Amino acid sequence: MDYIKKQLPDSLTKTGGIMLAVGVLILIMAFIFTPERAFFDYLWIYLFMVSIGVGSLALVALEYLVGATWSTPFRRITEILASLTPVLIILAIPLFFGLHDLFHWTHAEAVEHDAVLQSKSPYLNVPFFMARTAFCLLLWVLFYYMLTRNSEKQDIDGDPKYTKRNVTLSTIFAALFVITITIAAIDWAMSLEPHWFSTIFGVYYFAGTVIAALAASTFASIKLKEGGYLDKSLGEDSFYSLGTLMFGFNVFWAYIAFSQFILIWYADLPEETFWLIHRWEGSWKFVSLALLFFHFVLPFLILVGRNAKTNLGLLKWMAPWMLVAHALDLYWLIFPTLFRGNASFGWQELSFPLIVIGLTMVVFKLSANKKNLMAIKDPKMQMGLDFHL
Repeated sequence: MDYIKKQLPDSLTKTGGIMLAVGVLILIMAFIFTPERAFFDYLWIYLFMVSIGVGSLALVALEYLVGATWSTPFRRITEILASLTPVLIILAIPLFFGLHDLFHWTHAEAVEHDAVLQSKSPYLNVPFFMARTAFCLLLWVLFYYMLTRNSEKQDIDGDPKYTKRNVTLSTIFAALFVITITIAAIDWAMSLEPHWFSTIFGVYYFAGTVIAALAASTFASIKLKEGGYLDKSLGEDSFYSLGTLMFGFNVFWAYIAFSQFILIWYADLPEETFWLIHRWEGSWKFVSLALLFFHFVLPFLILVGRNAKTNLGLLKWMAPWMLVAHALDLYWLIFPTLFRGNASFGWQELSFPLIVIGLTMVVFKLSANKKNLMAIKDPKMQMGLDFHL
């Protein structure tokens, strides 16, 4: 398996660097000319990167937790995608300068005359908000380093003790992940509308996060296999579970989205319904319908068959499709707070795909250069390579 150490092409860094630079330039211009809108664009970028980085880390922990073997050949790729997690600390810093532009509850004059905001102020206040964000980021980064360090050490001597350590760490992280991803969803997305609340909003964002991480891992794995960077014995059957999980979690996302909608519709409480009304006014109606069909109906019809889940050509298209669907989902969650009545997509939003894709390419290449692309001495590796339906 020495060829697994083969370096990825430098063009990955070059292309990603150019995209990142152009995206940052557009974002800087947006901050100069439309600062409030720029902060919403930046929040959109941040929440998407959380989905890829922390979602990938959750997939790594999930493999150890359940003792999966089929996913072992792909785990190192997921670990490399999880290397976006430490970058989130840097990405979060600019957001703290935009809290006043993003969140109504940071306006002292608004809180003073609003009983609802006053009742939520013990939780929704800037110092506690920043402390929660720091807590989540530090936990994510800590577990990222511990899990990946043990995995990489195992490449040297193949000692099963590293697997046992990561099983223990993953058990702890599983509970913390559910808590922290819920905190992140409530703080950075739900509190954009502080008068609104949903008891399953954290689950909604969790479902989208796992879909995005699975899609990113699937796309990267297929591209690396096509490029000859993975073991030649890795067959199409090995990708079946990736396609199945992507399909399954997308159905779960739709179930949670429908559950949230039907509970609000049935209760018909003004303090809940206004949030959905904002997403059905003007051109937002078409965004909502596009989200329904693009995120659920069409992927369901395309991926429901067994053969679709082992068709690498199809999966290579469906993985980016689901990433775009998750981006649309986050846009639908975030931007009605800024654009009442009608959706808007301008030159400022071009920073999103350029920064997201460019940053992911650069970080992936830099991280991949330091390690094998497969966990070559993991005790479960051969079973993963031998997997057949």
